[in-house]
Amino acid sequence: MTNAIDYNTVDFGVFLPITNGGWILSETSPRLDGSYALNRSAAMIAEENGLDFIMSMAKWRGYGGTTNHWGVSLESMTMMAGLAEATSRVKIYATVHTLLFNPAVAAKMFATLDQISNGRVGMNVVSGSFAGEFSQMGVWPEHLDHDQRYDLAKEWIQTVKRLWSEESVTTDGQYFQLKDCISDPKPVQSPRPEIICAGQSEKGMGFTIDEGDACFIGGRDLEELAAVSRRAKEMATERNKTIKTYAMFTIVPGETDELAEERIKTYQEGADVGAIKGMLRSYGLEPDGRENSMVARAKSAFMTETISGSLETIVARIRHIIEVTGIDGMMLTFPDYIEDLQFFGERVLPALRGTK
Repeated sequence: MTNAIDYNTVDFGVFLPITNGGWILSETSPRLDGSYALNRSAAMIAEENGLDFIMSMAKWRGYGGTTNHWGVSLESMTMMAGLAEATSRVKIYATVHTLLFNPAVAAKMFATLDQISNGRVGMNVVSGSFAGEFSQMGVWPEHLDHDQRYDLAKEWIQTVKRLWSEESVTTDGQYFQLKDCISDPKPVQSPRPEIICAGQSEKGMGFTIDEGDACFIGGRDLEELAAVSRRAKEMATERNKTIKTYAMFTIVPGETDELAEERIKTYQEGADVGAIKGMLRSYGLEPDGRENSMVARAKSAFMTETISGSLETIVARIRHIIEVTGIDGMMLTFPDYIEDLQFFGERVLPALRGTK
């Protein structure tokens, strides 16, 4: 059966290396320092090669290990303000934690970002998951469970939306109380900047569908990824809405499949076990060094599913993933955010979209 997917309508974006180490927990992967200079270079490659968006996460504490993985990080919104000025076309997503920013502060920050970018900013909303990030600041709400943090996020984003559209906002909510609160200027985009969120629980996906435009999802394999994507879109249909689904992948290119596989093996051999254990603990696991299934999987060193190989193999693999899962786009990471990203932008993307 002929592939009927128009890859010009599939979104391909870059998850920027705002932290040291990127998305490979290894002593032998390329040294990513998380600097603004590196992020600006990656953003310009994405801009110049036709990728659709760039996004940065917000990270406040790393995972340790010999590499101090994610121990060095820039702040998302301020960094993206610089990249909004440096670029002119690519969509820009900055991340905000609802536990850290008052909705009135965030509303004004994103209205400012929207003006700097001439209407290209989007908001990635995070309700909070890694307790260690917030408890170090004394702001982790021990009394709120997973679902309640989404209740807080819902009240938060609804307040932000009102501030973006109303002359004055007064609200006496469970989590936020505003009195005659004015937030001008309004965003450039109408009706508002796009909102995206990563949530796979029923509560998380429900929040994203109700309040947002796109959802980051994942799965243990393509079958599960497809099921999660279908479920998100079914839930949206039930609510008389639509939702886009995106998933993360790491691109590991080589001139041949064998050379790409050698790169992966090298990074896996240098796996930073201390950082891997720190990451597992951040998700509530306590690895004791024995080979349980979670530790074994984490020791692959990669934090996402990989797409590796030659140009032809990577193109074929991406097409297969899109066709099988029905996702609307990919957010991509790279071992090397210069050479590997250029490979994707100059060779892979034109092959997918038929522009070369």
